[in-house]
Amino acid sequence: MNQHVTLFKGGTIITMDARVPNLPTGDVLVRGKRIEAIAPTIQADDANIVDAKGCILLPGFIDAHHHVWLGVMRRLMPDCTDLFTYIDLVAEKMGAKFRPVDMYLSTRLTAVASLDAGVTTVVDAAHNTRSPEHSDASIDALRDTGIRALHMVGTPMDTQARASHLPHDIKRLAEKWNHADGLVSVGMFGHLKLNLSWWNLARELEIRLLTELVGDYNQIPAELASLDLIGPRTIFNHCARIPEETWKLLADRGASITVNPRSDVIFGFDDDSFAYQKAVDYGLEPALGIDVQTTYGSDMFGEMRALFHLQRAAMRYRKLRGDAHAPAAITVDAVLRAATVNGASVVGQEKRIGTLVPGKEADLIMVRTDSIGVFPVTNAIAAVVHAVDRSDIDTVMVAGSIRKRGGRLVDVDVSRLARDVEASREWLAQACGYSPDLFTSN
Repeated sequence: MNQHVTLFKGGTIITMDARVPNLPTGDVLVRGKRIEAIAPTIQADDANIVDAKGCILLPGFIDAHHHVWLGVMRRLMPDCTDLFTYIDLVAEKMGAKFRPVDMYLSTRLTAVASLDAGVTTVVDAAHNTRSPEHSDASIDALRDTGIRALHMVGTPMDTQARASHLPHDIKRLAEKWNHADGLVSVGMFGHLKLNLSWWNLARELEIRLLTELVGDYNQIPAELASLDLIGPRTIFNHCARIPEETWKLLADRGASITVNPRSDVIFGFDDDSFAYQKAVDYGLEPALGIDVQTTYGSDMFGEMRALFHLQRAAMRYRKLRGDAHAPAAITVDAVLRAATVNGASVVGQEKRIGTLVPGKEADLIMVRTDSIGVFPVTNAIAAVVHAVDRSDIDTVMVAGSIRKRGGRLVDVDVSRLARDVEASREWLAQACGYSPDLFTSN
């Protein structure tokens, strides 16, 4: 058998592409890193066979916004409702003490957990880049994990940081990592302040630039809006409670939009105008991001379910208040598109990933449907969006390489990672004088 040829046999196939029909039962042939064929039946004598009977095959999830370095702070603030309380603990106290080794371990933990939950691509919003060594540690962790990632280099949030190496160090990183066939690439976590050195460098390097946009805290400056710097390579996250003229600007320029349904509620960013829906109303295709792990779990299933229910609640509230033009309720297909197809466009890789199409790279997941919480499957997309969780994910493949098989991560020593992460968390807590309590929340 050829170790670089895999044939998934007899699964239900969700392609997420109208040109390649979904199949109630079919096969997917992967040769090297690419999908070679999708058909009801495929014969390939040189392939390693994966029995997909009773399973659903679909594109890997794309987490379009995640502060990956927060992995060691999981559920540190489970009841958090205030952004500035969050910044005080996460950035000013613990984040300020991060060593490169902490960046490596925290990033690796998040990346491994992402793969386990079916996330094959992550946009790493790295706003704790304290030195070139911190950047290198984060990117090395992403590379070592085998996930596809866009690492967005950004200045730390805390007032103690001195990030004099930025933005010029991004050029070094881009030259090293931004290659056509690489799994890991580099972008810039910029600012809405009119700092043209950042925006112009992003354009010069032809890299993506990410910025947070929340109406209560910041706006796009008129001077920036007048410049030809906003377009598909500029990613705006949250986009909550922003003026109609800002939405029109983003739509006219074709900007990329990401939303985080759970954290937008946690931090009180959004209201029933609902950023996801505003983006759709303006003809944009928003993608989903997990954002933080400091309050809730880091998986796309939680994000998809939050999007489904919050959009329906927000639109229902509008109807109850007499809004005759309130948009229709969201569908499970739209939710899954936000978690796959739309994310591929945000990272600029829609020609490589995001759908199951012959010729594209094989970023896919295989989900079992035989667990008590899933069967019987009457609608495959609904099963993925509403019922499946990480324990149902049997196989994860990134660019043709299997990262999870038979429900177990491949080439990951979870016990060792747990010990290393725990040691990192204890060191950070001691260094900043913080004593977490197992039963008292923040």
